[in-house]
Amino acid sequence: MAIIAPSLLAADFLQLQKACDIVNNSEADWFHLDVMDGRFVPNISYGLPVIEHIKKAAKKPCDVHLMILEPENFTEAFRKAGADIVSVHIEACPHLHRNIQQIKSLGMKAGVAINPHTPVESLKDILQDIDMVNVMTVNPGFGGQSFIPHSIHKIRELRRMIAERGLHVKIEVDGGVTLENAQAILHAGADVLVAGNTVFKSPDPIATIRQLKEL
Repeated sequence: MAIIAPSLLAADFLQLQKACDIVNNSEADWFHLDVMDGRFVPNISYGLPVIEHIKKAAKKPCDVHLMILEPENFTEAFRKAGADIVSVHIEACPHLHRNIQQIKSLGMKAGVAINPHTPVESLKDILQDIDMVNVMTVNPGFGGQSFIPHSIHKIRELRRMIAERGLHVKIEVDGGVTLENAQAILHAGADVLVAGNTVFKSPDPIATIRQLKEL
């Protein structure tokens, strides 16, 4: 059964308590929290103080996706703010193995995110050291974008790489996930579905989460 991680980037920021209540009271598994710095991606979202408050309300793990340069400067602070899982971008980390070691040394699960243009083969020398790969299926920086169709091939290839090596690495898919394409994404090999607009812009977010969970 898929892990469902609603992205609070799509929630009403004036009603974050309500958004947290929706996730807590639904069949969702994780909170997905997108941090953007305006440097690695062309947008700024939210940071440590907001995550700290979300953590106080959250009854489920916080999956923090760092779309930032030099994440090593903030990893410990995100742990203190409440992150349970931290994903950093391969494109932002020239010393990726060191980044992963740092995340794990702080007691968090470690993920690596890859942009749409980045081949899954670039993960072959780090795959054994991580807990999750976040396959970006839109260009990072903004919510509400359409799923890039070629991503299905990347998910399938990544699943093959993981299986061939007997690893237990989760595949998270982030961007443009809808009720219409979620089944194909899962069939390709995904374990975790990040859904923003699909959940928070729906008339009944809890029912939408249930539909995703039942796929």
